[in-house]
Amino acid sequence: MSCTTILVGKNASYDGSTIVARNEDSPSGKFTPKKFCVVQPSEQPRHYKSILSHVKLTLPNHPQRYTSLPDAVPVEGIWAEAGVNEYNVSMSATETLTTNPRVLGADPLVELVPAQKKSESSPYTAEKPGGIGEEDMVTLVLPYIRTARDGVKLLGGLLERYGTYENNDIAFSDVNEIWWLETVGGHHWIAKRVPDNAYVTMPNQLGIDSFDLDDAFGEQKEHMCSEDLVEFMAKAHLDLTPREDVSAPARVFNPREAFGSNDDSDRVYNTPRAWDIQRSLNPHTCTWEGTGADFTPEANNIPWSRVPEHLITIEDVKYVLSLHFQGTPYDPYGHSTPADAHRYRPIGVNRNGQLSVVQLRPYAPKQAQAVQWFAFSSNVFNALIPQYTNVNEVPTYFSNTTAQVSTESFYWANRLVAAMADAHFGPCTQHIERYQLKVGGLSQQLLNETDAQLETLIEETEGAVTTDAKATNLLEAANEHIAAMVRTQTDDLLDKVLFTASLGMKNAFSRSDN
Repeated sequence: MSCTTILVGKNASYDGSTIVARNEDSPSGKFTPKKFCVVQPSEQPRHYKSILSHVKLTLPNHPQRYTSLPDAVPVEGIWAEAGVNEYNVSMSATETLTTNPRVLGADPLVELVPAQKKSESSPYTAEKPGGIGEEDMVTLVLPYIRTARDGVKLLGGLLERYGTYENNDIAFSDVNEIWWLETVGGHHWIAKRVPDNAYVTMPNQLGIDSFDLDDAFGEQKEHMCSEDLVEFMAKAHLDLTPREDVSAPARVFNPREAFGSNDDSDRVYNTPRAWDIQRSLNPHTCTWEGTGADFTPEANNIPWSRVPEHLITIEDVKYVLSLHFQGTPYDPYGHSTPADAHRYRPIGVNRNGQLSVVQLRPYAPKQAQAVQWFAFSSNVFNALIPQYTNVNEVPTYFSNTTAQVSTESFYWANRLVAAMADAHFGPCTQHIERYQLKVGGLSQQLLNETDAQLETLIEETEGAVTTDAKATNLLEAANEHIAAMVRTQTDDLLDKVLFTASLGMKNAFSRSDN
């Protein structure tokens, strides 16, 4: 599953929030409808079986309520992707990553082996389940954790026990910190804490570029890993750090070199996306273009994390996760040659399914600390919508996605707008920009008003509202208000884009009977 992620530490964000944001993109030639929902404890399975790998797990009792962005048509499973639980802990899973043959040879992926009987004389071979994957991870972990570190440890244990059939990156956050976990082969993993003053860019490749084994096997302030990582690396000769004694890995090594890939497809598909984000957030830090560039779109050493030139806002996050190489020869909507326009894979593509941006706000009351912003369809043409997560239900406009195309659904309305606006990019751009500005401004206004109302409610009840349904009712009403606003603005945009696209049809003729 192709995706792009940005992680923003609390001292790198504009308001002290931790921010975890990720695009979920459908595979090439496929569009997977998404929806936004709340999963109640009564709806959480106790005996789980993966659709794709057939792995079975018994899950703990007493799960928490959590938000989710699952597939609207669960043919291949749940694919919950991103959410926030009752403890204001978030999980985004997953971003597919790349690795190398040395890793896969030493710790093969745990793939489903179907039952089979080769011939009448050969014995029956029972099915061998695969490991866990993107389909499963949020469902198996998010309802049971109370901190970001809990998430790393719980998922790490599941990977060691059951393995995985694919290579993945997973983000965990709470109000204090963000952790990024990367799988290494079938059963191994590493995780690193995002620096508070930095942001992280992740296209579809293993990204951590420095790892401290002493910390991982000591205080674990910033690093964690599977228990036998050192022995695994030594036996498979994975560390590429120049050193005198190659019988053991260096205590500080580069995981991107040890576990990741560095091939031609990375330079076309992956690294250009990290380059595009970092040149947008740090335009003056480095030289990004020309013969003397510090980093080019094909550079294999773009840093995993970087201190931004200014504090990063929600609008910045939306912008960089919608990038299509604006201002460069590689913009498919610019004045590019056909070869340059499709030389590199942009972040904002037609296959964007959903974008989740989880903002955990340290200054807000706990009931309203978590806001999950999301958008559907191609990010070039959509707007980011906020929803409070400590609620029991979400607006129907966001949750009613079906396989049937309908303007009653926020997902399908966005998909229709994108398909028409893309074909008429120039004349539709003003409609899209005005829509994004209007929705963004009204969303921030409604959040500010609701935050103030909740603070007043807490003062009036002397804090008793912390266990009172009044807070939940207030947040649910705010979410509905936001949904009504978004629907009005989206319907208006759809009307404008349809009219503009109709005027640009190829069979247009200027003479009429009137």
